[in-house]
Amino acid sequence: MKISIKEPKRSLFTNNTQLILNKKNSLINKRKSRDKNIKETKEDKDNTEKKLNFSKNRSNLPRIDNLNDEEINQLDYGTAIIIDKRTFMQYYWSLLKKKQLILFTFYPSNDYNIRIIKISFFIISFSLYITINGFFFSDATMHKVYESNGEYNFIYQIPQIIYSSIVSVVINKLLKYLSLSEKSILDLKKEKNKKLINDNCQKIEKCLKIKLLIYFILGFLLMLFCWYFISTFCAVYSNTQIILIKNSLISFSLSMIYPCGYALLPGIFRIPALRAKNQDQECIYNLSEKIELIA
Repeated sequence: MKISIKEPKRSLFTNNTQLILNKKNSLINKRKSRDKNIKETKEDKDNTEKKLNFSKNRSNLPRIDNLNDEEINQLDYGTAIIIDKRTFMQYYWSLLKKKQLILFTFYPSNDYNIRIIKISFFIISFSLYITINGFFFSDATMHKVYESNGEYNFIYQIPQIIYSSIVSVVINKLLKYLSLSEKSILDLKKEKNKKLINDNCQKIEKCLKIKLLIYFILGFLLMLFCWYFISTFCAVYSNTQIILIKNSLISFSLSMIYPCGYALLPGIFRIPALRAKNQDQECIYNLSEKIELIA
């Protein structure tokens, strides 16, 4: 004997509720789809407007042949997207020529700094590394040298090398500010008003003369002091001369090597920002400029 089980009938209320929920979900989905389309349309419109603005301004853009490396590096985001087509290594090389002292001094460049000033800065900088290293030779250091019979202990000298490098870098920053003229000339080149150019030209010329005068006086006094200190040190501590020279060379070499690593950082942000498909990475581009200015 078969027993049939009848399914319970759904109430009219349950059916109506289900219909209402279905309609509500349908309306919500339509609204989300509409909002998404509006957002995508707005983004497409913004991107189109950006591209149109870039195209309109293209005729007013400077030719890259007329710009040096520093001018290209300082371009605003919109202009850089159109003009700056350099690879990562080309951008890295442009930074290295600016931040690595040997390349900055002796490698032919199209910057607006005076060549003889750069050479004098290199000589003063090297003299400072030797002198400041000598300052960090304390009684404890001399005693350690005596105990080791004049043998060079690199591990023991590491703190002294680091401290002298930091102090030398700080002093060199001040000397660079006084001696280099490129920033002032680039600021003048950016000015479009002829009247302001004439006024600013006189101000910049006067400012550069004062800065260079201070630089030459300060440089002369520093060189005189370095010569006196190193001569006295080597005469009194004749057995420590080799250690002083080694410390100075290591300290100077470190300052020449670290820009090779640091100059990689700005390009990691700048190049992808310029190659972005939607051209909307201005914040990343600005971050790369901030990193570039630190060292």
